[in-house]
Order: sequence, then C-alpha cells, then structure tokens
Amino acid sequence: MTTVEERTLRLESARAGTGPATWGQRAIWGVVTRLGDDAPRYNLRLDLPLTPPRPAGRVLADLTELLRMHDSLHTRLLPVGEDGLEQVVDGSGELPVEVRECSEAETPAVGEALMEELAGRSFDHAREWPFRVGLVECEGLVHRLVLAASHTAMDLWGEGRMLRDLELIEAGESAEALLLARPALQPLEAAEVQASPLGRRRDEGARRYWCERLTAGPRRIFLNPADPERAVTDPGRMFPNALLHSPALAVAVERVAEKLGVSDAAVLLGAASHQLARMSGSSDVLFQVVVSNRFQPAAAESVSTMAQEAVFLLTDADKDFEDAVRRTRSVSFSAFRHAGYDKWALDREVAGLVERGEAGDHSCWWNDTRDPGDGPFDTVGRPEAPLSELAGRTVFSWPTEFLPRVNVSVAVDVLSAPGALELCMTADPAVLSREGMERFLRGVEESVIAEATAQGDE
Repeated sequence: MTTVEERTLRLESARAGTGPATWGQRAIWGVVTRLGDDAPRYNLRLDLPLTPPRPAGRVLADLTELLRMHDSLHTRLLPVGEDGLEQVVDGSGELPVEVRECSEAETPAVGEALMEELAGRSFDHAREWPFRVGLVECEGLVHRLVLAASHTAMDLWGEGRMLRDLELIEAGESAEALLLARPALQPLEAAEVQASPLGRRRDEGARRYWCERLTAGPRRIFLNPADPERAVTDPGRMFPNALLHSPALAVAVERVAEKLGVSDAAVLLGAASHQLARMSGSSDVLFQVVVSNRFQPAAAESVSTMAQEAVFLLTDADKDFEDAVRRTRSVSFSAFRHAGYDKWALDREVAGLVERGEAGDHSCWWNDTRDPGDGPFDTVGRPEAPLSELAGRTVFSWPTEFLPRVNVSVAVDVLSAPGALELCMTADPAVLSREGMERFLRGVEESVIAEATAQGDE
C-alpha cells in the first residue's frame, strides 16, 4: 500500500537577479507555450534509483545545494510587452516535494507513476520554478529520486551536467567548490553577453547566414512524396516513430571517422545527408541540426537551455559517400558557428521568405543527442566482435506514434545505448512511408558499415 505525503525544500540566500531571457530560453519558451496542453511532452524526466538508499533529509540537502549551484533551476520567465521575455532568478523560496511511501518491492512501479505525475503536467513558468522533486521511501529511507524539469530550465546536454553535479554533491562536494573548479555560465550572465554589441553582431550574423542558406536550399527535398493527398485529407494523421539499435554502427562510425579525419558526428550527419539525397530525388539536402552551443568551457558546464538549430545545407550529397562525409565537416563547422540567435526575430524573417516563395524546404531535422565529450557509444558492454557478426545484431522496431508536428517531414535523433548506437526517426506518412523510413535508417547503417569494411575492417 502506498501512502502520500508532501514536504518542502527551502532555498535561502542563493544568487538572485532579473534580466532579459537568453536566446535559448526565448526559443524553447515560445515552443512550449504554443503547445498548450501538449507541452508536457517536452518535459525532462528522471527516475533515479538511490544505491544505497539514504535519509530524506540528506537527499533534500543535496538537492538544495544543486539549486544553489545552477540558477536555471530556480528561475521564472515572465512575458514583457509583445516581444519581450524576462528571467527572474529567485534567491529564496520553497519547492514542494512529493513523497510516496511503499514496500521495497513496489518502489520501481511507484517511482514510475510518480514520474508521470510530476512530468505529465505543464509548468506555469511565470509562477513556479521549472523543477519538480519526488521521493519514494521505504522504511524511512529514500529508494528512488524522481525529478521533472521544464525544457526552459535545461536541454539534454544541461541535464547531463546536472546529473553529474548531483553525483558529485552526493559524494560530498559543495556547490561553491564545484563552481570554483569548473565555472558554469549562468543564464543571467549569458543574457548579458547576448545583449552586448558583440552579442547583437553575432545574432545579426547568424540570422543573415540562416536566411542566405535557406534561400539557396532546395524548394522541395522529397520530390515524390509517399501520399501527398493525405496531407490535405488527414490533418490528424499520426507520425510513426522507428528505432534502429545497431552495435555494428557504433563500431563502424568510429573507424570511419578516424580514417577520414572527421568526427563521428560528421560521419553520421554526412551518411544521413547522402541517404536522404539518394532517396528523396533532391541532390541538395537541408537539415535543421540541433546544436548544443557549448563550445566554451563555462558554457560546457552550464545547466540551462542553450541548444538551438543550425541550418545545414549540403549540395550534391548523393554523388559519393566519402565526399559527402568529408564536406559535412566543413559545412557543419560553419553552420554551428551560426547556431546562436534570437529565434523570434529569425522566425519573422523566415516567415517573410516563405510568404515570398524564397525559402528552401527546412522540414528535415537532425539531433545528435550524445554529449560532445563522450565517445560514439556507451562503453558499457562495448562490442568486440567482427563487424560482419555485429551487423546481424541490429534490431529494428516501431516504439510509438506522435501527433502531427508543424514543419516536420523527417526528424532523426542519434542516441547512445550500452554497446550500440541508436537512430530514432519520426516522419510524416504523407511524405515518407514506413517502408521508406526503414530503408532510410538501414541505408545510413549500411553505408557506414560498408565504408568501414572497404577500408579493410572486418
């Protein structure tokens, strides 16, 4: 039997301040507020087993230290006028903590249910902190820590930093010592830089780069869509989601990257561009690529939302795999340098291009979610078998379906898994059939493996 209780986490004398929202905060706030009741699907969810279990007071003390370390966890966002957004960092306040008491055998199920409860509702960004906490207790000790966060507080890269810092705090480190050792850029500091003359020049340059590439891009990428009439007759069509789990790709991408002198991320993006060009009928491809924007040390340590989209245009991507991968390196470098900007201002400019018929098709999305500091795959269970054997271990599945997404024909995520890489794809069935989705994902895998084996790797 589960009992329900509520406790309080109290924050006092932390950093406080008010200022304009960062570009990242503005971008994601605009998305989640437009989604309305569908906004919770953007919430970040963590259900963490605690080994060994520990007293609730210790857990809450560690979380308080985490909040003191990262301002984004106690920041509210308030609209100002028609085109403004303000961040308010509260130096003190209270955070409600949901507690569930149950038997040890019930803790996994109770933790999962509590996570759905905390993450399954929208955040009121003007009135509450973008962070929720839940504890699952058994016989006086916390067995599971459940966290839910708004995407306005952190992106996936920021989530990884938060988990690392929480582990260090649990091991006895203080927020002050951690920040001294590895200073982390706080959102108010980032906003100050963005509002400076240098920041304004970067914003203007990035938006100019975006519009130039968008204008030069193909007007249509999918020249022969799967079922174009369905886009008109079935506006509520569900978008299938496919998952390719590949131990072989994890090994092959590392070998190809080393031999071609590029990053493993460039290999995957180049392979995807090559496959998309071959399948779509357009030799030029354009992706909106999600970029972490953590190129400086302090930014790399930040627990906040900094990721934005770069516009990546690769011409003649269908001609030669190796050439596509090599050129991806230089093209992506240029694109990533222009991935920080005022999203609202860019959206207005892009809307003008679309209205005048001058915008290329920018409905294809690429998101390599792996931490840039990590290797190409989780080394837990690292596969050591020959590529020819690993290729037979690929698993293809259809995990779920999603509601229609605006300006999305194809969206691909790169995920790390124990001993494997995963490619997760969502696509509009009016543009690409399920058969086409599987052909795309397997084509990316096969092209990378073929390049690795062509170099003499077995």
